[in-house]
Amino acid sequence: MTKSGTSIGANYREANRSRSKKDFKNKIQISESEASETEYWLELISDLEWVKNQELKAIMKEAKELLAIFTSISNKL
Repeated sequence: MTKSGTSIGANYREANRSRSKKDFKNKIQISESEASETEYWLELISDLEWVKNQELKAIMKEAKELLAIFTSISNKL
């Protein structure tokens, strides 16, 4: 989960430094994919009750928001 969670920001930063529209779209789609993977791992952690749901609530909300943002950007390109 650490890899997918930190990769979102790294790929978004790379997208903003892209050399072409195609490269930008590719990096945004990678960010979208990593956000989706992070959401999956958070759901798994919740289901396994490794962390109290109350503690995960804000993190899961942010992961869903990031996924929605990257999906929206990707669909507009």
